[in-house]
Amino acid sequence: MELIDDSTATYGDVVRLLRGRRLALLTGAGISTDSGIPDYRGPDSPPRTPMTYEQFVNDADFRRHYWARNHVGWRHVNRTHPNAGHRAAARLEERGLLTGIITQNVDLLHEEAGARNVIDLHGRYDRVICLQCSRVISREHLAERLDLLNPGFVESVSGAVADIEIAPDADAVIEQTSHFVPAPCEFCGGVLKPEIVYFGENVPRERVDRAFAMVDEADAVLVAGSSLAVMSGLRFVKRAVKDDKPVVIVNRGWTRGDDLATLKLQAGVSETLTALADEL
Repeated sequence: MELIDDSTATYGDVVRLLRGRRLALLTGAGISTDSGIPDYRGPDSPPRTPMTYEQFVNDADFRRHYWARNHVGWRHVNRTHPNAGHRAAARLEERGLLTGIITQNVDLLHEEAGARNVIDLHGRYDRVICLQCSRVISREHLAERLDLLNPGFVESVSGAVADIEIAPDADAVIEQTSHFVPAPCEFCGGVLKPEIVYFGENVPRERVDRAFAMVDEADAVLVAGSSLAVMSGLRFVKRAVKDDKPVVIVNRGWTRGDDLATLKLQAGVSETLTALADEL
């Protein structure tokens, strides 16, 4: 497979390489920044240390801290809307140019934009699961319970949610959380966890298999707005390379897949996908 030096890669190179091919589209946090959701590893992103699965499961203080922050942060994500990049991805799908969309985001903006064949690789922010009885409830329902347990908490902490730094997984940067009261599962009293794959937690095998099937069905892989820093996304690039399929990465800044890519385009995700939806 011929590699194109990313120092000379242009949008025209992308069009020429991808035209006439069905694509598996892999998206990361960079596609949602234009919707007001910051990314983890972009050039201008502040350092972040997301909570790990082990911390959440094994430490009640960590869980309380997480739920306090999430109780503020999820409201911000819940108010966001798809941007031009999400709408362009939906148009690519509508035109039959995609085998599907694999997203590392939990914000559901691809679905809101109208895309139908979407794998939410890392879960979704709007659902909560009990680790004991496996019941799933909506995040909105949990918010009502947390409001009753913590009256006035959001107002006392933030004044205005927009003034608080929000992470891509709906975690808000709040320091004083020791007085927050988490809610147990209302069915069995077990520990509630967002239906999101934490750092150190495995993506469900069935979900991974469906994503691999999208890549296997495709003629090429297009990565949009992901640093590919974690293996959960990088493995799909490696699968395509193994099968000698072209890989195009559109991202501002370094990615872990740069050395594997057929072509790397340093450009904005929204404008690039919008143009591709019109030209491919």
